[in-house]
Amino acid sequence: MSAFPKTSRNRVKRLPERAAYDKETIYKILDQALICHVGIAQENQPFVIPTIHARRGDALLLHGATTSRLLQHIQAGNPICVATTLLDGLVVARGIFHNSMNYRSVVLFGVGRVLEEPQAKYDALFALSEHIMPGRWDDARLPSKKELKATTIIEMPIEVATAKLRVGGPKDDAEDYEKDWWAGVIPIQQKFLAPQPDVKLHREIPVPSYLKNYKR
Repeated sequence: MSAFPKTSRNRVKRLPERAAYDKETIYKILDQALICHVGIAQENQPFVIPTIHARRGDALLLHGATTSRLLQHIQAGNPICVATTLLDGLVVARGIFHNSMNYRSVVLFGVGRVLEEPQAKYDALFALSEHIMPGRWDDARLPSKKELKATTIIEMPIEVATAKLRVGGPKDDAEDYEKDWWAGVIPIQQKFLAPQPDVKLHREIPVPSYLKNYKR
């Protein structure tokens, strides 16, 4: 299956022409993002929690402390909603009503399961590490048994998903194009600066190339 089916959960109703349901588009956005937000509901109170994620195939990996409210909620078999957004530009229109943003966003739905087997947890932590910082796993102390035991790993098969994107310039009312107000786009780029060494380094250690040249 190269695209997710349209259902009542993921069908985009507002500006449906901006929607994408194919896995290539959805997964590309998900893989570039560093942070996602997980939505849950407990006793009629909604919560939205930011966390680190990684995609492995058609599943999303989440991790946290065993005492985490979020992970306990997922572990109980409750459905969750996950969202992430990449912001690409501020759209400056002639009319205030038409000011907008260029963005790429994804919303996922599913039910997670806890990975119990130590090797499965270990492999999932590797995937999470490589998603955020490719190359670091082989260049640092790996998780201890105690750390592994204190960590809960959730694997959520991605059942339903959708992407929504906006690109291009402002879309003004026809009569406003004749006016002398400036209009256009202010591009936004995420920039990674030079690594700063820890003050507790006991000697001068060169910055690894995978960190010196870090980019998404």
